[in-house]
Amino acid sequence: MHTIPGELLIVGGEDVRRGLPMPECIEAVERAMRAVSSGAAVIPLRTIMAMPDGRNFFGVMPGYIEDPRGLGAKILTVYPDNPRRGLSSHIGVVVVFDPETGFPCAVMDAAQITAIRTAAASAVATRALARADAAHLAVLGTGEQAATHIESIAHVRDLRTIRIWGRSSGKAQALADRVRAAVSAPIEVSSSAERAVREADIVCTVTAAREPVLCGEWLKEGSHVNLVGASQISAREADDVLVARARFFVDSRVSARAEAGELHHALEAGLISADHVRGEIGEVLNGTVPGRRTEREVTVYKSLGIAAQDVAATQVILKRAAAGIGTRVPF
Repeated sequence: MHTIPGELLIVGGEDVRRGLPMPECIEAVERAMRAVSSGAAVIPLRTIMAMPDGRNFFGVMPGYIEDPRGLGAKILTVYPDNPRRGLSSHIGVVVVFDPETGFPCAVMDAAQITAIRTAAASAVATRALARADAAHLAVLGTGEQAATHIESIAHVRDLRTIRIWGRSSGKAQALADRVRAAVSAPIEVSSSAERAVREADIVCTVTAAREPVLCGEWLKEGSHVNLVGASQISAREADDVLVARARFFVDSRVSARAEAGELHHALEAGLISADHVRGEIGEVLNGTVPGRRTEREVTVYKSLGIAAQDVAATQVILKRAAAGIGTRVPF
């Protein structure tokens, strides 16, 4: 921890990208998820405040983890229409405190931390749950999370094909053009979500959908799915067929009970029971819950995002503070 009393480290988006390489973030998030599932973390359920317009939100996510040791809170807004303004839909800051003294030591851009750590968490889950020979990736969605997920999944599996689908074919093509140089696998734009996922071994849904864009009947045996985009109990990216069919894992049981729309809808429909969640991804990593059991099983990781992931990411960035990452200001 690089705490200097009387100074505050400010880390903007560009410095976050420089200070949080995907491979290091993946390892830090894995340690954090292990800590969450072994009782070595404190992560209260996030507080979400709906704005009067009913479409935009303000949230606070505090957390503490022991490995890598860190304390902080993410404070952010979620404005789904922001991409039309050329802005991220998730904007805010992560405030970092010294766990020894409680002194505030850094303020970091939350949009870039969220984009990178969320993709890193999906990579951790993919490494734990996808078949070892999984080589065909489908990404549903065209935003910032789509780009970081392509990068992160390529770090944990040797991809041979990548297919992208979005409601706007132009945005899908623009994404393909933007990320093509960063990955070795050929990238294609699919005309439909079904075509994108039919032969996929790994599927990542990173959309703003309120209703399903992914149907369970489309998936081949042995595939793995990361459900990432929907983070409210009233929204879901996958249908009940997929939920009921899959061996289902989450980042946090508490968060899943309160916020996982796919689980809630399938439970209300009577297609699953309350114990349908097989475990947290940290439990799989710690060896206390079995992950994939057969090559034919379909596995799902429901990502809601928890503060432990943000705090873990800040610790990676803080290690680079002495190397010119960020700007120190009097405080």
